[in-house]
Amino acid sequence: MNLKRIFGALLTALGIGGLIYTAILFVNSSNSNYAIKTLVVFGILGIVFFTAGISLIRTTKDES
Repeated sequence: MNLKRIFGALLTALGIGGLIYTAILFVNSSNSNYAIKTLVVFGILGIVFFTAGISLIRTTKDES
C-alpha cells in the first residue's frame, strides 16, 4: 500500500470538489463582495489541492 499515492488521490479529489463548489457558487452568486471573495478563496484552494495531488501522484514511483 503506497501512502503517498493515496494522499495524492485524496488531494486531487479535494481539489476537484473545491473547483466544482466554486463553479456552483459562481452560477448562483449575485454581485456582492462576499460572493467574489468566497469564489476567489475556494477557486485558489481547489487549484492548489488539485495540482499538488496530481504532482504527488506523478512523482511517486511504483514499488512492486
